[in-house]
Amino acid sequence: MNSDTVKKGVERTPSRSLLKAMGVTDEEIERPFVGVANSYNEYVPGHIHLDKVGEAVKAGIRMAGGTPFEFHTIGLCDGIAMGHGGMKYSLVSRELIADSIEIMATANQLDALVLVSTCDKIVPGHLMAAARLNIPAIVVTGGPMLPGFCYDRSLDLVRDTFEAVGLYKSGKISGEELKELENCACPGAGSCAGLFTANTMACMTEALGMSLPECGTTHAIDAKKIRIAKHSGMQVMELLGKNIKPRDIMTTRAFENAIRVDMAIGGSTNTVLHLPAIANECGLKLPLDLFDELSGDTPNLTSIRPGGEHFLLDLDRAGGVQAVMKNLGDKLNPGCLTVTGSSLGNNLDSFRILNPQKNSEVIRTQSNPYHKEGGIAILKGTLAPDGAVVKQSAVDPEVLVFEGSARVFDSEEEANDAVLGKKIDRGDVVVIRYEGPKGGPGMREMLNATSAIAGMGLSKEVALITDGRFSGGTRGPCIGHISPEAAERGPISVVKDGDRIKIDIPERRLDLLVPEEEIKKRLDEWEMPKKKLSGILKRYSKMVSSADSGAVFK
Repeated sequence: MNSDTVKKGVERTPSRSLLKAMGVTDEEIERPFVGVANSYNEYVPGHIHLDKVGEAVKAGIRMAGGTPFEFHTIGLCDGIAMGHGGMKYSLVSRELIADSIEIMATANQLDALVLVSTCDKIVPGHLMAAARLNIPAIVVTGGPMLPGFCYDRSLDLVRDTFEAVGLYKSGKISGEELKELENCACPGAGSCAGLFTANTMACMTEALGMSLPECGTTHAIDAKKIRIAKHSGMQVMELLGKNIKPRDIMTTRAFENAIRVDMAIGGSTNTVLHLPAIANECGLKLPLDLFDELSGDTPNLTSIRPGGEHFLLDLDRAGGVQAVMKNLGDKLNPGCLTVTGSSLGNNLDSFRILNPQKNSEVIRTQSNPYHKEGGIAILKGTLAPDGAVVKQSAVDPEVLVFEGSARVFDSEEEANDAVLGKKIDRGDVVVIRYEGPKGGPGMREMLNATSAIAGMGLSKEVALITDGRFSGGTRGPCIGHISPEAAERGPISVVKDGDRIKIDIPERRLDLLVPEEEIKKRLDEWEMPKKKLSGILKRYSKMVSSADSGAVFK
């Protein structure tokens, strides 16, 4: 065992003495050392309950003969960090989280890991660490929160607070109504109730085979989550006994399964950043074209907020990720190994969908999909030579093709002020640049701007494009991850007010309708705006790669 390095032999007397200073017994020292990397904190609703989940994991480890050692990783709430300078740190935190787990696990010579995580960058950060370390590991995601309820309808954070700001600014709801929505939209612990990035990544973790079946959609307040946590603690000991490691599970075919599930459920565009970053730690490549190829061949089987009207609660009650994979059938690779110690195919064979007829609208069959193609499309063209990403399942069919006049902003704040100040007209294409991984730095999410556009009733009349990214809560003709980004001298850096831009999602095109010679001339004259950076943002800007490769470190 790895832990023998710190606990075996007379030379390790000091190490054992330090362990005993914490009350660890000789019997516990003899057992495998299992790290419990927990992102519990008191600032994020998705994490506020993870202390109890961590205790359940440790109970499971002890029941199966291991000795658990819990430590913590940082975790941001993207909703709270949204719309100001704090969002620059969100994507940055993913790499820091992975690094911190590597340091703890390697310095302390842990034999195995259970990763307790929730929310947007934390789940991928934990998976990146698992792949990098490649010691037996299992993930327990913390689960969604319940939908809110007010005015005789169910609520979620994005539609009913972010978009409600636009409704209020345009005079469509009163201040009293806005306050009621604020009070009711988020009723308790868990990750926000729609298919935004946090819940998408939890579903991806299950689809990859790195969490136990049903973990991804089991809600934060459900006692089933505690049982899954205990079983996960027990199961990591089985993985250790069989020497099953993350890279045995997270193979190219497993990533293909995850991408297919992503397309079937209409998940967040942020998976196009996170899955390649996780694969990179496995020594694998997931090019943007693979996402588009699989999307074109995978029907969209669910219609969950923000693109539809169902919630994660509906998906969970209909059978969750396992039911989606059952319906995908032969489009998946059934031979992939999972943390159950068995193959995906065997797991699905033993899974039974309850009330399939009743739940047929929540998870449709391949013969009756919501959309013939998957939730995400990759666009290329003169404005995005290396690619851009759109959540096509959340775009109204009327605006799958959109042409308009550019309104250019060099920061998210400038664009937000223009939208809320009613300075954006129908037919405009809002262009937000210098918000990419390097240029931001940190590739901020533009949810404030997209929500304001939707809340003000312009989601069919106004498009938005950016080298930044979007929350999973974005809907409408909004294209992100434009690569190369402005800071890397991409064509988006030389767009001018009034330039015509054409978005053609069916044809996978994003074009600046300016002569090629004029674009080249502008690029030759372009100079990068100066930004004063310090601390981790300065280091990050120097090290990070393009969005089309997952915004990983060079």
